Amino acid sequence: MSQSPEPFDHKDFVSNLSSRPGVYRMVDGDERVIYVGKARNLKKRVGSYFRASGLTTKTMAMVAKITRIEISITHSETEALLLEQSLIKELKPPYNIQLRDDKSYPFILLTDHAEYPRLMFYRGRKSRKGKYFGPYPSALATRNTLQLMQKVFKVRQCQESYFKNRTRPCLQHQIDRCTAPCVGLISPEEYARDVRYSTLFLQGKSSQLTSELTKNMEAAAEALEFEKAAKIRDQIGVLRRIQEDQVVANQGEDADVIAVAMQPAGVCVHVIYVRGGRILGSKNFFPKHRLASNPDELLSDFISQSYLGEESGTNLPAELLVSEALTDSGALIEAMEYVAGRKVRLVSNVRGHRAKWLKMAVTNATEALGAHMASKQNSKRRFALLQQALALEVPPARIECFDISHTGGEGTVASCVVFDVDGALKNDYRRFNIEGITPGDDYAAMEQVLTRRFERLKKGEGKLPDILLIDGGKGQLTQAANVLARFELDSLLLLGIAKGISRRAGQETLFLKEGGRVTEIAIATESPALHLLQQIRDEAHRFAITAHRQRRGNARKRSQLEDIPGLGPKRRRDLLKHFGGQQGLKRAAESEIAKVAGISGKLAAAVYEHFHVD
Repeated sequence: MSQSPEPFDHKDFVSNLSSRPGVYRMVDGDERVIYVGKARNLKKRVGSYFRASGLTTKTMAMVAKITRIEISITHSETEALLLEQSLIKELKPPYNIQLRDDKSYPFILLTDHAEYPRLMFYRGRKSRKGKYFGPYPSALATRNTLQLMQKVFKVRQCQESYFKNRTRPCLQHQIDRCTAPCVGLISPEEYARDVRYSTLFLQGKSSQLTSELTKNMEAAAEALEFEKAAKIRDQIGVLRRIQEDQVVANQGEDADVIAVAMQPAGVCVHVIYVRGGRILGSKNFFPKHRLASNPDELLSDFISQSYLGEESGTNLPAELLVSEALTDSGALIEAMEYVAGRKVRLVSNVRGHRAKWLKMAVTNATEALGAHMASKQNSKRRFALLQQALALEVPPARIECFDISHTGGEGTVASCVVFDVDGALKNDYRRFNIEGITPGDDYAAMEQVLTRRFERLKKGEGKLPDILLIDGGKGQLTQAANVLARFELDSLLLLGIAKGISRRAGQETLFLKEGGRVTEIAIATESPALHLLQQIRDEAHRFAITAHRQRRGNARKRSQLEDIPGLGPKRRRDLLKHFGGQQGLKRAAESEIAKVAGISGKLAAAVYEHFHVD
């Protein structure tokens, strides 16, 4: 009979731990490494996993599986960072960030052929002689660039065996995408010129290239070589159209722009690749993360895994622009410079065209994560898991969620958002301006919005949801239950989602109304069913805040003078101009107000009374 392993004595382990930098490996009962981490101070970092409070649910779940911890001490934090990434790639621990796409990036290779070099798609180790351009975000982006090169500069892209055995021009020459160097229809000197133009373009030096082509066109025209001048003109036209498609063209060095969008349901890292100031393309990553609790930590892990590998040094750009300031940026920079053998910048606070790139990356990350979470396949799975979590006979087909938003009781607005298995039904979204309640009374606001919602339903407007989700705890749920009872809808499943004490994502409390009582229920923090409820709640919150800000803004833009009968736009304008604004008008005596042209004694009394009534 096998004995269960003894519980891990973390106090004894941590008390004897070194305070030097190093790497730690957490091992479970099956002798599997479940997490690899690095630390500047091993004693402090490992000890932090066993503190009494402040840990996320995911971290506590991992810590419960630990049976032992292995330590490797290093000379520096940089050395620890490099060792950590090597171990993560080798061991693939389940609680470390996992990047699904581990392919090497594609490049464009200009071969070192003596007279007629070839442009080609290339992926893998840079063992072949020639010039490499890239990396490109995808094979599609690389092939699109190669197609463009065929149209503009006509440098050959055929294989060497094909090139050596040609006796007459191929189809590419016939459709004007190659100058047929295989049969000598272009001299090595002219071909070298086209290769040079291609190199300038691929290096992002489009302005220099355009300037040079313009001079050549003018020279050809002066020499009465109009056909040659027309061809160069067409090349210039294509290059300028390409430049117009860029947010910013030919500004700055090579850079990767990295932004993260993070929600309980998932994360997205969006990378924009800039070479020579020209955007080559971008790519979305949806890494699995188990312990990352904030964007800073996630970005650090992503950069470590993406840029500290064996082949990463030659792919590292001169600069990484990131959407979050990283606490361990110093160690990351030192490690990347060690791998690359040169200076590398890592910055988050940027201006000008780089700020535009970073804003674009943030927008793309947010949109991509939203689209990923709203995908039909993902959504159907989450609805099915929600059915299991709530022990329903059939999957819910429609969920409505309500939220209240206000600022100190001002401009109270309620939102209603609707989701089905295909995602958000934005045409069914509704917002309600709440009136006639004590400012700040969320219970009364919830009662009013639900009453108005189900009165409309009683008149035949809208559909009855399968689940009514309330953003709030037992108090809001009780108000909702009372409204449902008035409309004889006690059978409707009523669910509340409230932020926990820490108010952190993943630590929400769920309440279910069953019969006449409200009970607390638990769904695993990593469950897609909980992620679905969080997504719907967050959307209701976003929609409510947007509506509230709009209402509050409109109220603050509206002048108090508009409430005075008989005071039209012209007289309001004359009053404000005479007294220098509304504050001066408030301080004015009734007799002073009456001196303004067009303001009668009766109207002056009304204006004065409006500002001084108790």
